[in-house]
Amino acid sequence: MSGASPNLAADWRSLVRDVPDFPIPGILFKDIVPVLADPAGLAAMTAELTEAARAMQPDVVVAIEARGFILGAPIALALGIGFVPVRKPGKLPFTTRSVAYALEYGEAVLHMHTDALGEGARVVIVDDVLATGGTLEASAQLVTEAGAIAVGAVVALEIGGLGARERLARLPLTALQAV
Repeated sequence: MSGASPNLAADWRSLVRDVPDFPIPGILFKDIVPVLADPAGLAAMTAELTEAARAMQPDVVVAIEARGFILGAPIALALGIGFVPVRKPGKLPFTTRSVAYALEYGEAVLHMHTDALGEGARVVIVDDVLATGGTLEASAQLVTEAGAIAVGAVVALEIGGLGARERLARLPLTALQAV
């Protein structure tokens, strides 16, 4: 594998790459693709996220498109629980519920199948990076509208100073690293 050093592999935090001006000028994007490319780094990140999720005692993992899927599926497998994707418009084949929300650089809409969650199911929401909190807040709204309970959220990275903690004050949140 190119680019991964064995002594850095377990320290996944050192593998996160900064990409300036993506997706628009002024945004410093935190790219976890180098972590995903490193087997030990990915294993370490996923293990930490799994333990944080386990503490919330969920019945289901809800993960946000797209990097949230990469992290959420192994967490669900490790916990022995189900996995539900939250996707962008036009990506789910069955009847969906949707919610529109604001991003730090625009607006977006998320969808989830209407039959994805059972009434009262305990849900942990998984994503890679928390910025303004809009995506997590919208996902929690989809969970609540489905009659389930958002017991918390786990993310690998939290970008501070954008108001996400305040926005998500009612949702228990674990971020593995603040940047």
